[in-house]
Amino acid sequence: MQLADFEYDLPESLIAQKPPDRRGASRLLCLDGASGELSDRQFPDIRDLLQSGDLLVLNDTRVIPARLLGNKESGGRCEVLIERVTCTERATAQVRASKSPPTGTRLLFKHCHAVVEGRDGDLFRLRFDREVMDCLAADGHVPLPPYIQRADQALDIERYQTVYADRPGAVAAPTAGLHFDQAMLDRLADDGIEQTRLTLHVGAGTFQPVRSENIQNHRLHAERVEIPDQVCEAVRRTRERGGRVIAVGTTVVRSLESAAANGELQPMHGETDLFIYPGFRFRVVDAMLTNFHLPRSSLLMLVSAYAGRDAILAAYRHAVDNRSRFFSYGDAMFIYPDPNARLDHEI
Repeated sequence: MQLADFEYDLPESLIAQKPPDRRGASRLLCLDGASGELSDRQFPDIRDLLQSGDLLVLNDTRVIPARLLGNKESGGRCEVLIERVTCTERATAQVRASKSPPTGTRLLFKHCHAVVEGRDGDLFRLRFDREVMDCLAADGHVPLPPYIQRADQALDIERYQTVYADRPGAVAAPTAGLHFDQAMLDRLADDGIEQTRLTLHVGAGTFQPVRSENIQNHRLHAERVEIPDQVCEAVRRTRERGGRVIAVGTTVVRSLESAAANGELQPMHGETDLFIYPGFRFRVVDAMLTNFHLPRSSLLMLVSAYAGRDAILAAYRHAVDNRSRFFSYGDAMFIYPDPNARLDHEI
């Protein structure tokens, strides 16, 4: 497939610039991948879509204040987006400046500084003068996505974070989870929906566009994932009782399918660079909750692999026509798979 196969028109006015007034006050577009049928709902209606015995799988990563604004020692402005903390005082990062800073450049922030030690591809290796997490706590900003055209605000500290965020390390939120408040999670538990958590630390690469015209040539940045034994056991119990595995977000889909790459879900503690595009065979996920994704993005390709490209693009046209809110702070989709897309093909 070609990159142009994953294009759609989106008015800029539909890109959500702030969260809704309260969690869960979003619309929910349901797509049946098998039939292409669409239904417009509100997010609280997710209770009607889930059944007692289902399993809700959540990503408990916590977003760190990964954006630093400062100056090069020479005086020019710079913006640093931490990609990964590699040890106590070191990190890899994207660095934006008028000129790419060479090795040895000091980057100055209000309470700390960092020295460029080299590069790994398009990422810079930085060494800080104190613990990286202390620097971020002192000077860091919420790493809002580039399509949110405003500075971060106090409300983002809470709202660009799931209520179940627990394990620091992400530089982008697993946005499907932003719709849940604790009251909704409690109601779902009372409805007999089991919940389990894994961790995938979302990297800044999630916003990187796919540049290869032949999408099979694209490579994702690796991200850290941890799937403990209890997640595998919860999936096993769900299968035994005839329930469904519901992934909250594409990060959960990638995590589970990475851990089942050999045919059976196994605990996983490591890295995944799994790129899911049409033709991929899904082994674990029975339905997913997700937000709307950018044109030509790897995440749009993932949901297209799950429900069929034509069905997804038709759903997005419907969402545009109905003035849905797009991307991280936008509305949600609940997607059932296209059995042909998910079962009849190998990678």
